[in-house]
Amino acid sequence: MSTAAAHLRPGAVLADVLPAGTVARARVRDIALVTGGAALTGVAAQFALPVPGSPVPVSGQTFAVLLVGVSLGPLRAFASLLLYALVGMAGMPWFAEGASGWGMPTFGYILGFALAAAAVGALARRGGDRTVWRTAGTMAVGTVIIYALGVPYLALATGMGIGQAMAVGMVPFLIGDAIKAALAMGALPLVWRLVGRRAD
Repeated sequence: MSTAAAHLRPGAVLADVLPAGTVARARVRDIALVTGGAALTGVAAQFALPVPGSPVPVSGQTFAVLLVGVSLGPLRAFASLLLYALVGMAGMPWFAEGASGWGMPTFGYILGFALAAAAVGALARRGGDRTVWRTAGTMAVGTVIIYALGVPYLALATGMGIGQAMAVGMVPFLIGDAIKAALAMGALPLVWRLVGRRAD
């Protein structure tokens, strides 16, 4: 049985398809995946555009977070986004718009990333990325978690009311979130089909 075939079983995520014949190799693989997921998020965060009237920019960050989640599974994804947050807090300028530290009003979104990645990773282990509509639901859950932490933190950090924080920290991004979800809906089930063909 090929590596791909072995990992098409229920409970597998895309990262499990990568070969790791021994425990030591599996650990090296997982460290590389965790580090790579953090780096991917940091790179994606630099593709950022300011939104007039909002302290929250449009960036590729959230899309990277959700992809890391579904690809790595809950534990590796949580570790990856926790690493991203800790390294950024320590001074690496790889948050959106080259920011670092924890004093910015958007830090709540970064806290939400690790939880969102873990949640979508857990859903992916239940097949949440293998069909178009399941992928849509998985992306929606992750997005809600990010806003559930990011928007209240934004309100507290800036003194805004929760309604105003939603207006500047969530509403302008909903169309972009829908586009990101549509991309994932097309890409992830396709990748699984390709993995299945490789296993045949």
